[in-house]
Amino acid sequence: MAASLKTIYQSATVAQAEHALTEFAQKWDQRYPAISQLWFHTWEYIITFFDYPPDIRRVIYTTNAIESLNRSFRKVIKNKGVFPSQDSLLKLLYLSLQRICRKWTMPIQHWKAALACFAIEHPNSFLF
Repeated sequence: MAASLKTIYQSATVAQAEHALTEFAQKWDQRYPAISQLWFHTWEYIITFFDYPPDIRRVIYTTNAIESLNRSFRKVIKNKGVFPSQDSLLKLLYLSLQRICRKWTMPIQHWKAALACFAIEHPNSFLF
C-alpha cells in the first residue's frame, strides 16, 4: 500500500497524481476505503505540494525529522504539566530545541539541492 501511495506524491504533475490516486482507490478501497477518501477530501490542499520543484518536494515529504521534534517537545511538555504563562512554555520549548539540535548529527538528504531551489524561489529570504 505504501508503494501505491508513493506513486501519488512522487508524480511529476497534478494530473499524474490524480491518475495515481484513482488507481490507488481502485486497488485499495475494498480493504482501506478511508485512506483514498481522506486524500480526495483534502486534494485541494495536497496539490499545492506540486507547485514546488522535485528537489524541494523530496525534502518536504520526508517527515522523520518533524516527527522526532514533535515527539521531543511532547516529552518535555508532559513532564512539566502546567505552565504559569504562555511565555514560560515558549521559553521551555526554545531551550529544549537548543538541546535537541545538538543531538542532530545526520544531514537531511537532498538538502543542498532543495536549498538551492528555495534560494531561487525566494531570493529575498536568503542572506549569502
